[in-house]
Amino acid sequence: MTRIVMKFGGTSMAGIERIRIVAERVKREWEMGNEVAVVVSAMAGETDRLVNFCREASSLYDPREYDVVVSSGEQITSGLLAIALQAIGVPARSWMGWQLPIRTSDGHASARIEQIDTTALGQSLANREVAVIPGFQGLAPGERVTTLGRGGSDTSAVAMAAAMKADRCDIYTDVDGVYTTDPRIVPRARKLKRVTYEEMLELASVGAKVLQTRSVGLAMKEGVRVQVLSSFVDATDDPEPGTLIVGEEEIEDMERQLITGIAHDKSEAKVTLAEVPDRPGAVAAIFGPLAQANINVDMIVQNIAHSTGSTDVTFTVPRAELTRALDVLEKARGDIGFSKAIHDTRVAKISVVGVGMRSHAGVAATMFDTLGARGINILAITTSEIKVSVLIEEDYTELAVRVLHTAYGLDSEEEAA
Repeated sequence: MTRIVMKFGGTSMAGIERIRIVAERVKREWEMGNEVAVVVSAMAGETDRLVNFCREASSLYDPREYDVVVSSGEQITSGLLAIALQAIGVPARSWMGWQLPIRTSDGHASARIEQIDTTALGQSLANREVAVIPGFQGLAPGERVTTLGRGGSDTSAVAMAAAMKADRCDIYTDVDGVYTTDPRIVPRARKLKRVTYEEMLELASVGAKVLQTRSVGLAMKEGVRVQVLSSFVDATDDPEPGTLIVGEEEIEDMERQLITGIAHDKSEAKVTLAEVPDRPGAVAAIFGPLAQANINVDMIVQNIAHSTGSTDVTFTVPRAELTRALDVLEKARGDIGFSKAIHDTRVAKISVVGVGMRSHAGVAATMFDTLGARGINILAITTSEIKVSVLIEEDYTELAVRVLHTAYGLDSEEEAA
């Protein structure tokens, strides 16, 4: 008997007809004798609607009450799916986050899961009952409802799989797996059968929208095998549907796998502080206030010092945080000593990711040569053990992705469906 967690996103739950399709998928797994827990998101667009209600009620809303409101979307879909399953002969019941309970920190709107009590859930599964659990929510100290932040249902599913010691966590989305790059940009992108946790974590962090970064990190920490599948494609005849995300030990021929995928991200903005005094502590004076304001900084470049004893410092921040970042820097201008701040939102980050980088030289050189040959200027660079990212002008995004995909031999012979 296999114990699995099935997670369905907002597009999969968008209306009664789609919920009935989900119920049929769940029924197939249940009829195979598997113990099944299902984690669901709110209907597509529902969370945004609920968030807007809170903002309309008050611009300074209580985050504890905000969580009560926005968590209701998943409560609705969990109940509807349980009803749909019962209607086709599958014993099912919904379990709210507070009923299990799913214990979290008290960081309302961005809580972190700390513990899940699976005692009652285990008894329910042993009785051949399908458990339907709303994602994205939990219970804080003081018995207040919390939410995990946008995209938190993926994290809920992985955490539930870890707590239940499930054999697999199947995450159903509107795509049928992880591709070497965005098939809308490169029609010859290939679907990957298996990806390592580290690669998926890097891809998710640099722009791939398939899985939420927190969920991948948790899966890697807990050793949860995650499978990405499409809820819109019937893959019953495919022995290896979707993409399996696992540890390196489950993937053969790691030495041959040079580059796994290429991601792009247009959500960052570039900031340059001109004429920063070239002295010890100058960089700390820049990034300390940004850290205190919880503004993430990604790529950093410090130019060669000028003859005037100053230097220019360039870095990127999330585009949504640009205005706040500039305000923080202006307030700290006296301590930093820069002459002016220049910003640019017309940039994109292009990243190549692959565990093969550990054993192959020349990956970065290929990237730089390929972009240079097409006249694409590199504005900033950052690297990790299995990733190289560059910042370029936004207008060159699609060209850069296409030429790099070809340069690393990732093109398939046929166009992606």
